[in-house]
Amino acid sequence: MKSRRDFLKIAGLSAFALGTASALTLATGSKASALPAGTAPAKGSYTNEPDALHAKRWAMVIDTRKFTSPEHFQRVIDACHHAHNVPTIPGNQDVKWIWTDKYAHVFPDDVNAYMPEKFLHGDFLLLCNHCENPPCVRVCPTAATFKREDGIVVMDPHRCIGCRFCMAGCPFGARSFNFRDPQPYVKDVNPEFPMRTRGVVEKCTFCWHRLAKGLAPACGEVCSARARIFGDANDPDSAVSQKLKERSSMRLLEDRDTEPSVYFLR
Repeated sequence: MKSRRDFLKIAGLSAFALGTASALTLATGSKASALPAGTAPAKGSYTNEPDALHAKRWAMVIDTRKFTSPEHFQRVIDACHHAHNVPTIPGNQDVKWIWTDKYAHVFPDDVNAYMPEKFLHGDFLLLCNHCENPPCVRVCPTAATFKREDGIVVMDPHRCIGCRFCMAGCPFGARSFNFRDPQPYVKDVNPEFPMRTRGVVEKCTFCWHRLAKGLAPACGEVCSARARIFGDANDPDSAVSQKLKERSSMRLLEDRDTEPSVYFLR
């Protein structure tokens, strides 16, 4: 199994500076200047895979009409959690990357008695919103949480000190803390993704490690109904942009000015 440090080196996360001005060698073998906290190296520095997928701003569109059963939700959740070695821990310590909740909890300011039954009592699939203005990045004291140039908000678990400021800063509850060693609670280990340790925070990564190999996120790959669409929100011809033009959409807590990159089609 690949170690976490080797994995992050391949992904190019080693390009983050610790406040020094020395040049750093990226996974591509090129040189880059030291970067300030909360920023990422230039696009293309994350990997040397020739088929890597790139975007100016990655976004996800979730078609709420196409999720028709609990089994459909669970299939997507299982695919994500297997791809990222997310543990299933008994009690209240479950670590979650994707989960479901009711409309009244997801959009508390948009509930009324005349809404369709599916919206009032149906489940919504939730994940990190990879905000354009992520508060988690602003409050992290070690730059363990940062936003890449393409909009993906990621974490370096080696720099996480477990302070959980990012969890307090995230208004969406999208982050989980490993109160115990997660490894014994991962039944089917994916050797392509590193395991975390006790005392660090984790969350959805928009599958940046799969994008680096030219692959779509795991949750979208298993969704045969095309209920999850992933693409470049800044490209007017992308599937994401086209779908947002066709249908009315909503985002979580838009009054917070975080500018989420996850859209829900009505």
